Amino acid sequence: SRKGKSLIFSAKTRLRKGAVKLRAVDYAERHGFMKGLVKNIIHDPGRGAPMAEVVFHNPYRFKLCKERWIAVEGLHTGQFVYCGSK
Repeated sequence: SRKGKSLIFSAKTRLRKGAVKLRAVDYAERHGFMKGLVKNIIHDPGRGAPMAEVVFHNPYRFKLCKERWIAVEGLHTGQFVYCGSK
């Protein structure tokens, strides 16, 4: 049987898009809600489900925050999604 590290049995991670996370729970999300816009739905190699790129307004600075979520069934680009107590 094989023991130890091998070169040919390693995962191909070069083309992966990045980690999938929800928004960090901040003051705006605890006391209200944040509206995000689904910009893109992309395929991530090595993952069974598609990923969605969701853009939120930063509540503290004038900029946009891009998050990567797992795209649930029925999600499409241009759709608004809400995080928080809504």
